[in-house]
Amino acid sequence: MASTSDIRNGLCIKYNHDIYKIIEFLHVKPGKGPAFVRTKLKSLTNGKVLDNTFSAGHKIDEVRVETHEYQFLYAEGDLYNFMHTESYEQIQLNKAILDAPDLLKEGTTVKVIINAETEAPLSVDMPASVILEVTYSEPGVKGNTSTNATKPATVETGATVNVPLFINEGDKIKIDTATSSYMERVKE
Repeated sequence: MASTSDIRNGLCIKYNHDIYKIIEFLHVKPGKGPAFVRTKLKSLTNGKVLDNTFSAGHKIDEVRVETHEYQFLYAEGDLYNFMHTESYEQIQLNKAILDAPDLLKEGTTVKVIINAETEAPLSVDMPASVILEVTYSEPGVKGNTSTNATKPATVETGATVNVPLFINEGDKIKIDTATSSYMERVKE
């Protein structure tokens, strides 16, 4: 059993007969009344996100998890195939437990969180950012912008990302996997 002082991002807990992963948390100490912890929980079975507030000192059921590195091989419909980087054992995971499946390029290394008691994969942690090549983008017209004008661009995995007007087809861009947003152009 853990308490609210042990809450951190990425912690997996049992709550309401389900397993949740803490995405965000905030310890709040109001001037009047007891302290509490405001959290954002993501269900590892169905992917739904809910907001919850725990009172300070509340006991929570922590789930013992192990993290292993896997390499993304290929996708078959809604099933994504991964290979363990050390034992070369392959697993198939459903698209629902992936955070950003449309940004997953073949060969990308991810961290798979596995429940230590049941050996069941719970979630997949993507790298903080990925570098992908732009395959289609409308040409940007110079001079008709005020500030921060963007256009949609399709990257090699099929995802669509809003990018600045100076990005063209063939450019490699860095994308934040948490928000699926453009970060910078990459020169190689």
